[in-house]
Amino acid sequence: MRVAHILRKYVPSEWGGTETAVQNLTSGLATHGVTSVVYHPGGARPESDPLAAGGCEMRPFRAHLPVLGLSAAARRELVGIGGNLLSFDLPAMLDREPDLTVINSHVLGRLGGIACTVARQRNLPFVVTIHGGVFAIPESVKRKYSFIPQWNGLEWGQFFGWWWRARHVLAEADAIITCNAREAEMLRERYPGQLVVVKPHGVNTTLYRTDHREFALASFPAIAGHDILLSVARIDPVKNQLWLVQQLPAILARHPRAMLVLVGACTNVEYGAELDREIRRLGLSDRVLLTGGLPPGARRLAGLMQLARLAILPSLSESFGLVILEAWAASLPMLASRTAGSLELLHPGEDGGLFDPALPAQFHAQVDRMLLEPRLREHVIAAGRHRVGQYDTAAVAGQVKQLYARLSEEKNALRHSA
Repeated sequence: MRVAHILRKYVPSEWGGTETAVQNLTSGLATHGVTSVVYHPGGARPESDPLAAGGCEMRPFRAHLPVLGLSAAARRELVGIGGNLLSFDLPAMLDREPDLTVINSHVLGRLGGIACTVARQRNLPFVVTIHGGVFAIPESVKRKYSFIPQWNGLEWGQFFGWWWRARHVLAEADAIITCNAREAEMLRERYPGQLVVVKPHGVNTTLYRTDHREFALASFPAIAGHDILLSVARIDPVKNQLWLVQQLPAILARHPRAMLVLVGACTNVEYGAELDREIRRLGLSDRVLLTGGLPPGARRLAGLMQLARLAILPSLSESFGLVILEAWAASLPMLASRTAGSLELLHPGEDGGLFDPALPAQFHAQVDRMLLEPRLREHVIAAGRHRVGQYDTAAVAGQVKQLYARLSEEKNALRHSA
């Protein structure tokens, strides 16, 4: 089986949850004999190429952001959060790719439309995987944070979006994969004739079976002697790190050894600058460490999770929350805000805790419990270790392969009957 995966972005230095999910999926598929061919917007070849190192065949293509008059900063931000790219190379490349069984797009918009159109022309199953959510995004988040930055440029890509039927990707897919049951419910309401499948993301549990703490201490010596509160997410308003920094003085008053470590690439420059200013204003420069983005599977990241006392995910919107699985695998207690993803994964008091950022007292009470009650910590850690096995990359990828095979058989049956 040979599967083409279409990505909207592939910059290892700005690695995020979507990239981790794709890496875990392709590595899991490889254990089931599936070859993954990854198409991504090109550029200079990265110094480290995690997907290629994992056995994927990489196919960079030229892509454009079809907006005239954008500043360089606005262009970077728009691409970083999922700008609707256009490629004139991708159609021919996909059409020429030999021996494909399935085309799986991890992007909507124009790139997804191109993938869907080529799959239809080649009579191949087309699967679209939704990573960040389409409908199950809180209205408060939609109102407060624009997912498309404001600009005064001239958008010239509408005709090509129409030509490639970019607005019909979900309606014309053979299957839609989402990691969230609420998102699936809303998709079925909007597209009642479509096959919508809920499949969780996978996690590489074997990474955490080896002790990597020495790599974290060697890379970040400032953390020595501190109780690490760890938050892993790209630096972005939706991930809500600013709120977490603002809670830190109250945490330090009760837990003077605490240190907040924020792991993630900055995908919103203005928000990153605001976060830096707030850290300095609160006098927390020696108690907040920003590591920047860390490569997937990095031993220093795994070591940070093994060293930490508590993981915190304060996001305003999260369709899944892969870091929850990573915390479970690393035997790390997790507190997460009440988002669609965390509500689906976590059971409060059993394998983690949930909080509402609008109720900081609730959050601080849970921090205290997780740090000060050994029996609760042991119970939560054991429950997380037990549950994470069902999300191992090989197990999840096996289910996805079965979906691919089913769709391929159906296509072949239709072709033969015709």
